[in-house]
Amino acid sequence: MSVQHCGYVAIIGRPNVGKSTLLNRILGQKIAITSRKAQTTRHRILGIKTHDHVQAIYVDTPGIHQAGKKVMNRLLNKAALDSLHDVDLVVFVVDGTRWLDEDQYILDKLGKFKQPILLAVNKIDQIDDREVLLPHLEFLSSQCNFAAIVPISAQKGENLAALEREVEARLPASPAYFPEDQITDRSQRFLTAELIREKLTRNLGQELPYSLTVEIEKYDDQGELVSIYALIWLERESQKAIVIGKNGQLLKKVGTQVRLELERNLERKVYLQLWVRVKDSWADDERALRDFGYE
Repeated sequence: MSVQHCGYVAIIGRPNVGKSTLLNRILGQKIAITSRKAQTTRHRILGIKTHDHVQAIYVDTPGIHQAGKKVMNRLLNKAALDSLHDVDLVVFVVDGTRWLDEDQYILDKLGKFKQPILLAVNKIDQIDDREVLLPHLEFLSSQCNFAAIVPISAQKGENLAALEREVEARLPASPAYFPEDQITDRSQRFLTAELIREKLTRNLGQELPYSLTVEIEKYDDQGELVSIYALIWLERESQKAIVIGKNGQLLKKVGTQVRLELERNLERKVYLQLWVRVKDSWADDERALRDFGYE
């Protein structure tokens, strides 16, 4: 199959509107971690889908938000907005019939760019009365000259084929940028660190220290066995007890969940060791952020 149309598509929106869920559903496999916590996505991740002579390269971005004064918050906003300079198309994701100040803030930012904007109105499966959707769509269409407005449910997969058709119709004529069987630009090492962070996020719930990151110290693929040694970095000593849990039970639970998911994905045995470390105020330290891979 020779690819005849290829281009980059930024998935943009405020935190928790379902951008990563959308990307995973389009690709048919998980490459971006998801949770109900704001700012779960912290890195730009490429998800590559090639079919029917088209290669769409989706750029999953951190949620854009107005609040947050730490260096990491500003850096995440910058990463999301910077991605707009290099794409052919934007998918702006919003949450059902909710239109917040942050949505307007993002739309104002998008107005400075020339790319077509597709509006994906997500979570329509959570709207009990679909009759309220039509006037809301009319309101949204009055906010901007969107290339198209597509109501979807990323969680259920509803109407995603229509969104993909709108995307593919606007990609430029071009050969493929990536091999046709490649799904992402990220290494298994990176995806493993993100998976650990996802399981921590989901297990800790409201107790989650916001400034938590994961570093893979060693990733040793020996064929039948993959050995992984990972460091969980926190900002304060007092947070260690939260992450480790009583008698180490929470950390053990997280480790088991990660190991089992990796073994399913990699189809081989995994040995995983997790350690918890503290680096004071790393999320407000530009050098530490760079060391942890935040660009």
